[in-house]
Amino acid sequence: MKTAAIIPAFNEEVAIGSVVLLSREHVDEVLVVDDGSTDRTASVAEMAGARVLRHHKNLGKGAALKTGFQATDADVIVTLDADGQHDPAEIPKLMEPIIRGEADIVNGSRYLHGTDENTPRYRRVGQKILDTATNISTGLEITDTQSGFRAFSSKTIPHFRFRDPGFVVESEMLADAAEAGLRIMEVEVGVRYDVDGSTRNPVSHGVSVLLRILGDIEVRRPLYYFTLPGLIIGIAGAALTLMFIRDYITGVSVNMGPTIVAVMLTLFGTFFIFTGIILDSMRRMIIHYGR
Repeated sequence: MKTAAIIPAFNEEVAIGSVVLLSREHVDEVLVVDDGSTDRTASVAEMAGARVLRHHKNLGKGAALKTGFQATDADVIVTLDADGQHDPAEIPKLMEPIIRGEADIVNGSRYLHGTDENTPRYRRVGQKILDTATNISTGLEITDTQSGFRAFSSKTIPHFRFRDPGFVVESEMLADAAEAGLRIMEVEVGVRYDVDGSTRNPVSHGVSVLLRILGDIEVRRPLYYFTLPGLIIGIAGAALTLMFIRDYITGVSVNMGPTIVAVMLTLFGTFFIFTGIILDSMRRMIIHYGR
């Protein structure tokens, strides 16, 4: 089997050389996608022995992965970050289940056997939220949905649509894989945080990713997006309505303001419930007749 590593990179001239050199020990080819870097990322990667594909401007990680996947003819592909967080020595661990025919995708997880003590607490809280949202959207039970350290069989490539050019691509690929019924396995990997050179604000970045995932839940899981909140709102409205009826029957002075709120909550809740049910039915029909 031919193997390849795809490394999306943006202004990573400091770390990219060592990542390429270490990766070359475990794969037949290393492809670095220079996503509009303004430093020497491309030249350093070439000197280290990588095949470099260039974007003239920064398009995002999703776009870089799409370029890399389209350019390789390898049977097994590994993706890893360019900043040195991932240990290339663990590449064989990710490829092995695919080579043995046990999985189509292998996800490198920091949390497969519990919480990683090296993960900063603020990161883990945000990642837990993103993991929960992604698993609701995909119907999977992945312990590290935002991992960029993964291995893929070449037959999985046609199933990835790469609609989001940015960092939502990690969740999007899992959603596409789940929809296609691909076999996904997780293996434990380590991550270094002392080399993180990201310039993105972790809070704004996490919120933007979460909003995109919620948008995906709206399409893929309308029962969760509409029906479940509608049920909660409807129950609250019904409870307030019953309290109004009780007060009316017992002769207690009734305030019309809360009563109107109760009726509105009940109506809105009912509307959301049926909206989710209808959209879910439409989605199932589209999937069924689209096969």
